[in-house]
Amino acid sequence: MDGVDVRRIPYEETYDWILYKHYAHRIPSISYAYGLYKNNVMVGVCTFGTPSSSPLRNGILGEDLANRIIELNRLCVDCNQKNITSWFVSRCIKMLPKPKCIVSYADTEQGHIGKIYQACNFIYTGLSAKRTDWKIKGMENLHGQTIADMSRGHKNRAEYMREKYGSDFYLKERPRKHRYVYFTGSKKEVKEMRRALRYPICDYPVGVTKRYDASYNPITQGLLL
Repeated sequence: MDGVDVRRIPYEETYDWILYKHYAHRIPSISYAYGLYKNNVMVGVCTFGTPSSSPLRNGILGEDLANRIIELNRLCVDCNQKNITSWFVSRCIKMLPKPKCIVSYADTEQGHIGKIYQACNFIYTGLSAKRTDWKIKGMENLHGQTIADMSRGHKNRAEYMREKYGSDFYLKERPRKHRYVYFTGSKKEVKEMRRALRYPICDYPVGVTKRYDASYNPITQGLLL
């Protein structure tokens, strides 16, 4: 695409985008970060990191291949050029070290079904498992993991939260997410991972993707040429 480029960037350069423009408003684990540049100005970010849940890492391909799992955990683009987001994701995947099994989720609570992943030929493996999130009355805007992090270091974390917040601390059912995976590597490595996949391969979900308020204008970093 004319005037468009993808560069690996320091993960700190994604923070303004992730904290204020992305709907989750939370910094995930970041191992690889990429910037989308148009006319030398950054107009998008995409990050990948190790999933925090060991059952998730082991559950996709099994424990023997768990070190290949990486999550595409943030994607935020502020550019209306046609097909730019799927092109950006594809370029980022090509720049990742290989072999990798990339997992990503489309949040049903946000009205997402994963159109970008479908355009990139990800494999759809159904909805995530039913889970609950920790919540605190008056802090419903905070991510469930952010609430859980408040008890880090305490032996009985749930008991600590109940003692600190009383009846304001409660559990809420987490909306299930559409789960997508993508294999990258040699033909032999891709075949090995596809054979090891523990989730069923399903038809893509259909529907209209809803949009959230992303009007915040992040600090952009131009390329130094």
